[in-house]
Amino acid sequence: MFGIWGHTHAAELSYYGLHAQQHRGQEGAGVVVSDGEELKLHKGLGLVNDVFKHAGFKELKGTAAIAHVRYSKHGDKRRAVDSVEPLVFRTRKTSLAISHSGNIVNGEKLRDVLEDNGSILQTSTDSELLAHLIKRCKENTNEDAIIQALQQLEGAFTFLILDKENMYAAADPHGIRPLSIGKLGDAYVVASETSAFDLIGATFEREVLPGELIVINDQGLKSVRFAMREQRRLCAMEYVYFSRPDSDMNQVNVHASRKRMGIELAKEAPVEADVVTGVPDSSISAAIGYAEQSGLPYEMGIIKNRYIGRTFIQPSQELREQGVKMKLSPVRGIVEGKRVVMIDDSIVRGTTSRHIVRLLKEAGAKEVHVRIASPAIQDPCYYGIDMSTKEELIAANHSPEEIRELIEADSIAYLSVEGMKQAIVQERSIHQGICHACMTGEYPVPILDNREDPS
Repeated sequence: MFGIWGHTHAAELSYYGLHAQQHRGQEGAGVVVSDGEELKLHKGLGLVNDVFKHAGFKELKGTAAIAHVRYSKHGDKRRAVDSVEPLVFRTRKTSLAISHSGNIVNGEKLRDVLEDNGSILQTSTDSELLAHLIKRCKENTNEDAIIQALQQLEGAFTFLILDKENMYAAADPHGIRPLSIGKLGDAYVVASETSAFDLIGATFEREVLPGELIVINDQGLKSVRFAMREQRRLCAMEYVYFSRPDSDMNQVNVHASRKRMGIELAKEAPVEADVVTGVPDSSISAAIGYAEQSGLPYEMGIIKNRYIGRTFIQPSQELREQGVKMKLSPVRGIVEGKRVVMIDDSIVRGTTSRHIVRLLKEAGAKEVHVRIASPAIQDPCYYGIDMSTKEELIAANHSPEEIRELIEADSIAYLSVEGMKQAIVQERSIHQGICHACMTGEYPVPILDNREDPS
């Protein structure tokens, strides 16, 4: 997500802010711009460049905007343009635009209550759910209604909300999903990742704190507490895979944390080999750390086609497998005749790992030793990452030795949970903590809907 308040080129800067966060979603993109009188929407299916290729920026004039890239989760059947955010809601008294990241775990129960009371929901998005909750609140201002609505939500979420007078930013009480505030001259900017600030020349100010609602308008910035702040549980997969390496989260740089994961992995799972290589792009930092700690040379043994998107966040397994075939190529001159340590950030379903091991061996690698720079993913994620059932998780259904055989590697080892914590959580931040529910089954927010039992 990206938001900006107080800049004459709000729409154009939102485009650049989304471009810096394209890796977070590839199915659609959109922007809503406010000129103080009207909310104007532009959105569509596809990548940011494709969606904004035909955007009429002359018509999208205004000094405030929120924008979003769509990443739908497994089982979301409604992938039409109607579900691309931001969503705009117009009533007789007010208009709102809403964007969301994460997942509301009591969403189905709230939907049942809303529909039983006459609401008609058009999409499967949590943004629409929040809009109906806001509308039903009997408060005098949007701010009070938003606070009351947020207090009804359980789960992992960040929201950006825009009306004619204000921009609002909110994070769940555990801070599972990231959201940061920056400044660009006198303008305020908000983004899921700080990499968006760097691209537009903004400076980082601080993060939206767990349980906090930020209100931004022409008078400045105001902080409101809508829930008691819980111990921080920022998603570990943000560090492992999801975020850009140049982003900072909870006072920790993503590249530095990934490099430390590789260092810890080399300490825990050394192997006799000739060369270390990483799976581009999210595993490169860990591979550098592993090589540095082990004393082995790091080489670019796998090349990525820069014109192919991220395969993990494709909406179907068939698209993921096709994307891997198009995306990665081995460098024969580097791996031929060598014992290769292949560093990957994680194994979710296993098909990508098997394909890469085969590519390396077909290119002449004598041995391929797989080292995973995160713990085994054995439990579903209910907080916004597309890992929703145990059936699809290879580590939930197979032992490490069985996984080694399935992916055709010569050996395999994972980073321990303690090793991951050591790499991410730094003592200088007293508020740090991570959610590793997908690796340990320890869920910081109870799963309330009738879904698969996480235990």
